[in-house]
Amino acid sequence: MIVRIMGEGQVKVADRHFAELNALDDQLLAEVEGGDEAGFRRTLGALLDAVRRIGEPLPDDALEPSELILPAPDATLADVRELLGDDGLIPG
Repeated sequence: MIVRIMGEGQVKVADRHFAELNALDDQLLAEVEGGDEAGFRRTLGALLDAVRRIGEPLPDDALEPSELILPAPDATLADVRELLGDDGLIPG
């Protein structure tokens, strides 16, 4: 799956990593819904760090469609609340 982190670029993430990412996404969803700013900030950072760690960066000139778009590291709780779907940021 091709994942874009807003303001950073794209990475290719193997499907086998989505259980780890979904666990962080579920935690982030709960923190956003509960208005837990400190928890939200910590978990968003952990989610983005995980994507950077396990993903394979695509070249800057690659024009692949992103299947998943994640917020920038400096996104606010309100920004992320607008991006959330019923399943969080990561479907499934």
